[in-house]
Amino acid sequence: MSEETATAAAEAAPPKSTLTTAQRSRIERNLAKAQKLREAKLVFHPYKELGNHLGDTQPEGGPSQGTSVIKVQGTKYIDSGGGFLLEQPVLPAAGATGGTGKPEDGAAPTIEDDAIAIPVVYEECLECGEPFADSYLFTNFGHSVCDKCRDNEERHSLITRTEAKAEYLLKDCDFDKREPKLRYISRKNPHNVRWGEMKLYLHSQVQKRAMEVWGSEEELVRQHEGREEKREVGKARKYNKQMKQLRMEVRSSVYTKKTHAIHEHEFGPDTYNEEEDEYTHTCLTCPYTETYEKM
Repeated sequence: MSEETATAAAEAAPPKSTLTTAQRSRIERNLAKAQKLREAKLVFHPYKELGNHLGDTQPEGGPSQGTSVIKVQGTKYIDSGGGFLLEQPVLPAAGATGGTGKPEDGAAPTIEDDAIAIPVVYEECLECGEPFADSYLFTNFGHSVCDKCRDNEERHSLITRTEAKAEYLLKDCDFDKREPKLRYISRKNPHNVRWGEMKLYLHSQVQKRAMEVWGSEEELVRQHEGREEKREVGKARKYNKQMKQLRMEVRSSVYTKKTHAIHEHEFGPDTYNEEEDEYTHTCLTCPYTETYEKM
């Protein structure tokens, strides 16, 4: 072999691999792991299940049961289980495929009727007039006001049951038995956690119930004034009773049961006053003195 032929053969030969033994081992391990993942088919795509609903053949290793179907505002969706919904396909009616697996021309498609209906009812806000699905006041008190228009300080403030009874002169039956029953929320007493829970009512609803009971604000004011007068009379009676008891304790030697009853004087001997020509005698049981003239 000539020198030129040897040089050409050396250039045509493939270059020797520069990979080390450790690199070759890592490559082989990664290839084996990828092959096992493909064989196990661990990743399942939701569109495979959608194909199962359409009548396609389910691949080996895929799920044997269909995913759940939900209905939102009249449209049915398939829950893929991956965080999103797929619109349910329209299936042909039974007998409309003609035995070919494809719907015939003019056949009306049908939809599976196994979905869960989720009705969505919107309420109209009394303040702004906009529709809303849910709010704090509507959930707890049945008051149709959205969260944007909620005013906790004035219009939509809360009041305890005790304060409502004192301010509007209501009874327990006005809260619990008169229809419709007033709704409330329970909260722990901030003054002492050992006490019973407070019942908080919507102030506007309590005020409306008071108008149903008393008829008008003027009547409610008159009831307050009448009860205030009775309270003052009761205080005066209590004060007089306490003062009487105090006098009895201080002057126990004078204030006896006999003096408290009808007293009959028992006079002692008469005393004659020559200058005035009068006679005087004093009761033996009390300090009463009587002066008189004899004919």
